[in-house]
Amino acid sequence: MKHDFQTLSEVFHHSIDKYSKRPAYEYGEGQDYSYAEFGDVCRRLSKNLANFGINPYDKVGLFSQNMPNWSVAFFSIVAFGRIVVPMLTELSENEIRNILTHSDSKALFVSKKLYSRVPEDILEKMHIVIATDDLSVLRANDEAYTCDGKINNPQPDDISALIYTSGTTGSAKGVMLSHKNLCANILEAWHTHKVGRKDVFLSILPLAHTYELSIGMLYPFSVGAKVCYLQKAPTPSVLIPTLKAVRPTAMLSVPLVIEKIYKSSVVPTIAKSHFLTSLKKFSPTLLYWLVGMKLKKTFGGRMKFFGIGGAKLDSEVEYFLGKARFPYAIGYGLTETAPLICGAAPFKTRVGSTGTPAYGVQVKLDNIDPETGEGELVVKGDNVMRGYYKDYYRTLEVMTSDGWFHTGDLAAVDKKGRYFIKGRLGNMILGPSGENIYPEEIESVINNIDGINESIVVERGGRLVALVHFDDNVLDWNTENQDKFLYELEKKKQEILEFVNSHVNKSSKIKEVEVEKEPFAKTATLKIKRFLYKDKKSGEAK
Repeated sequence: MKHDFQTLSEVFHHSIDKYSKRPAYEYGEGQDYSYAEFGDVCRRLSKNLANFGINPYDKVGLFSQNMPNWSVAFFSIVAFGRIVVPMLTELSENEIRNILTHSDSKALFVSKKLYSRVPEDILEKMHIVIATDDLSVLRANDEAYTCDGKINNPQPDDISALIYTSGTTGSAKGVMLSHKNLCANILEAWHTHKVGRKDVFLSILPLAHTYELSIGMLYPFSVGAKVCYLQKAPTPSVLIPTLKAVRPTAMLSVPLVIEKIYKSSVVPTIAKSHFLTSLKKFSPTLLYWLVGMKLKKTFGGRMKFFGIGGAKLDSEVEYFLGKARFPYAIGYGLTETAPLICGAAPFKTRVGSTGTPAYGVQVKLDNIDPETGEGELVVKGDNVMRGYYKDYYRTLEVMTSDGWFHTGDLAAVDKKGRYFIKGRLGNMILGPSGENIYPEEIESVINNIDGINESIVVERGGRLVALVHFDDNVLDWNTENQDKFLYELEKKKQEILEFVNSHVNKSSKIKEVEVEKEPFAKTATLKIKRFLYKDKKSGEAK
């Protein structure tokens, strides 16, 4: 990369000057910007924030669905020395209050759709509240209007973003990411897969999550590429025609999206065709080529980089994508590392692996089990956070004095330096004979059973229990109290039990299956919030 950026202010000024006439964002609703127009709006907004006494190092909340003005708000805050506090759109009123209070936020960008979710007592404390939809001022504190606010050029180690994460284990932490952290990820992304000003990104993941923020927003902005946003949720009925219209060259996704496409479209297409079914048996190479061509066409025909991260990709789906020569890439990381740690570019992936360490990142295993070769993955580099905001002791729990960050993920590494994530240390279950049981491995077996949408495995009273959620057409919940329904339910549970226990080792056999009526609650990257289900009795029909 020609420019080794040290701050997001450098990224901002570089791009709006160098790519001034090129399109930066596409959305409609008055939010289609060239780079020059984008820069002008950001400067104007920054001046408005300064007029209301929002100075360098002050925190500004950002609570909005994806749109170009999300990026406008972001750069109007961080490029001028302030700190952004991005929030996920599904947060509860109580979580919004806690985050804006704990972060000491003085101003807020919020979409009109989400405005009513912000508690009134919190709104009253804000110097100024601005709508992301049209950048109008929703409310302002006259007493805060000073016109003598300041801006400054941030330094690499200055905090740029304060991102609250509950992950899948509960208790929220405010991750302090510096300008250097996020700039390091731009460089990591560049060395993984190079994009340029002619590339077109389609953004479907929450910008408040570091995965989309770093690689889906900051990276394309730094090279003059264009980013397109959806005005609606990325359901298949919205996404498919958008892909055809936008014809993106790059986009980021989570495993659940591509897994659903595979299970709901690819598998049935092959099963319904005698020709394709025969090819699967007699000429699988031709089958993969034909289906792969159709899949690439579905994604617009220009896709060069389809990044998958946030959770482990199903091995059957990954095997298919590889054989079909679909340009998928794998990334692994955490909010605390802004986020990229390991990655594998298109056509350099290996089934089950998260790839090799990203550019400039040191990775190693700690406390290795001599029998399995597995240990906790620890990381060091410019991508590692400054710590948890107002939480010194929790920071000490994960950071060593010489800069190594403990991820809490168990992993193994092969002779070529490729890492394989086995599961979370916090999720690992200790078997009766002291053996390590990884629920994620059992879940991958369960999720390959026809009709199962998703699952988790938990331990209750020394027994492994599988919680499953079926596809919509498997059970008719309107008849859940009828004998026929209860018979079908018990039959399905027994089939799952027998299938799983015939495909896992002795220590990983499940003792019980529970069926969830509703989909599992998830994080921003669509990982199931496990902590909600460890002790909760399923809402299945009795």
